[in-house]
Amino acid sequence: MKAVALTRYLPIDEPQALQDVELDLPEPGPHDLRVRIKAVSVNPVDTKVRAPKPQTEAQPKVLGYDAAGVIDAIGSEVTGFEVGDAVYYAGDITRPGSNAEFQLVDARIAAKKPNSLDFAQAAALPLTAITAWELLFQRMPFDIDGGGAGKTLLVIAGAGGVGSIAIQLAKLAGFTVIATASRMETIAWCRIMGADHVIDHREDLAPQLQALGFETVDAALNLADTDGYWDALGELLAPQGHVGLIVEPSGALKIGDPYKAKCIGIHWELMFTRSRFRTADMDEQGKILARVAELIDTGSLRGTLSDMLSPINAETLREAHRRLESGRTIGKLVVAGW
Repeated sequence: MKAVALTRYLPIDEPQALQDVELDLPEPGPHDLRVRIKAVSVNPVDTKVRAPKPQTEAQPKVLGYDAAGVIDAIGSEVTGFEVGDAVYYAGDITRPGSNAEFQLVDARIAAKKPNSLDFAQAAALPLTAITAWELLFQRMPFDIDGGGAGKTLLVIAGAGGVGSIAIQLAKLAGFTVIATASRMETIAWCRIMGADHVIDHREDLAPQLQALGFETVDAALNLADTDGYWDALGELLAPQGHVGLIVEPSGALKIGDPYKAKCIGIHWELMFTRSRFRTADMDEQGKILARVAELIDTGSLRGTLSDMLSPINAETLREAHRRLESGRTIGKLVVAGW
């Protein structure tokens, strides 16, 4: 089968960073779906895994942690799926990724794709939707059915992949959502996603919030720079507030005052935790994706695809990585078709 693989840890401008290869067709294990890939999307995890490292050589490693496609074969213990079903999922960082014609994925972390979306639109959603859902409704003490009513949520980097879906989920939960963005196009995108207010994350946040009538916020999602906004969020969060984090800090974080004095909850989210550690509730991710598909099909959520490249090959994926690393992408970038 065709695949795009990492063979050396190199900057993306090096042609050898990602290469077209031929690999054997994988055979599904008991819990696996074998999926014929139709579309994939790129995420920061792809570029982080690919980035230069002290090792000079890597075994051929297929990246890709978002996909939509059609089931080609099913493992002996799989239930709820049939060959021919269209599915979407984010996969498992410990297994070969989706940048291949066929991929194995544990059925428990996959779901049938939304009927109202094509494969490219569906491939844009899984990783970011699971990340936002787990962070808001499983790591933090809120729920989608009114759990944010009367509360304010600050979303830093609202026009990114996770921010785009987090804004929408928070609005469904009843939050007043204040997103941050710094360019005309990203400000407009945040408003399309449903943000009530948009402020500039390149400027001091407190005076901008005060101008809107908010002295504090009840919760915040820092989706961009954990270190950079740490002190500011400590001051902005209300007593007994909550902060959600997805980006590893560059150094130690000061978790004393004001975080201690205010008893602020600090919540980490890593979408790959359940599959990496084979947790007992691993199937929760399949359930989340099924719920997201339902919300998409009823019009309660909208897709976050903003740009698409084709076909799926090394050259196109190198370009997708370059765009992602520029820091100027909005929503999600998808690569579709072989």
